[in-house]
Amino acid sequence: MALTTLIATETLATHIDDASFAIVDCRFRLDDPGWGEREYEAAHIPGAVYAHLDRDLSSTPTGTNGRHPLPDPSELRRRLGTFGIAPGVQVVAYDQDTGAFASRLWWLLRWVGHRAVAVLDGGLAKWTAEGRPTRGGIERRKQADFTGERNRDMMVDAATVAQVTKRRDWRLLDARAPERYRGEVEPIDKKAGHIPTAVNHPFQTNLTAGGTFRSPSELRGQFEASLGSVPPPQIIAYCGSGVTACHNLLAMEHAGLHGAKLYPGSWSEWSADASNPTATGPQP
Repeated sequence: MALTTLIATETLATHIDDASFAIVDCRFRLDDPGWGEREYEAAHIPGAVYAHLDRDLSSTPTGTNGRHPLPDPSELRRRLGTFGIAPGVQVVAYDQDTGAFASRLWWLLRWVGHRAVAVLDGGLAKWTAEGRPTRGGIERRKQADFTGERNRDMMVDAATVAQVTKRRDWRLLDARAPERYRGEVEPIDKKAGHIPTAVNHPFQTNLTAGGTFRSPSELRGQFEASLGSVPPPQIIAYCGSGVTACHNLLAMEHAGLHGAKLYPGSWSEWSADASNPTATGPQP
């Protein structure tokens, strides 16, 4: 049976030599874009290939389309093929700890029709803390023919978001830290605040103190507190640039709340357009 949300370290350990598993290292730091690649070359889970957030999991920003625009689907399919991902392959994505970057690859794969993808719960931090093996260098998998059709229902654009801000039967879910949501600080984008009517659900609340995801029932309770009676297909997740919002989408799927959508441009796109309204302060 395909794994479609999370995979435990002990489960992955039994599949390290399994050719039907493709492991992808997604470690990254926004303040040092080369860090993850350097760390990967120094030590990674055996068999893993590296996916760079800017080069592999995003397209080029223009200044108006957000900091991490979605990659072109045809280019993404080509890149996934170089990672050895084909129909029937179980993908495991991991990053340094929380899954904040690995969840971006998780969402992208589902977006282009590959559902057998899971994020390593606890990331490399948990893997190494348990004394599991790593090795250095650069690894490559045999080229595969990735096939899959894009699911356009999984995302929305800024125009749709603008319409949703005027409706009570939809909900915008902001994954950023509370102080960024309230507009008290903004370390990255030019304007501080949030999209009007959005509620704040920081992605870190999906995790336990030990850095692993909360149980499905705990997650469900937290999301229901944030979302009220709005059904998941009428939820739009966003963050700063469409990355950590995927963490909320992953947590929702793990909780059995299916069908929420991503606004890929997120705050970095929305706030770059002076005609878009913004809000500050506590959530409504």
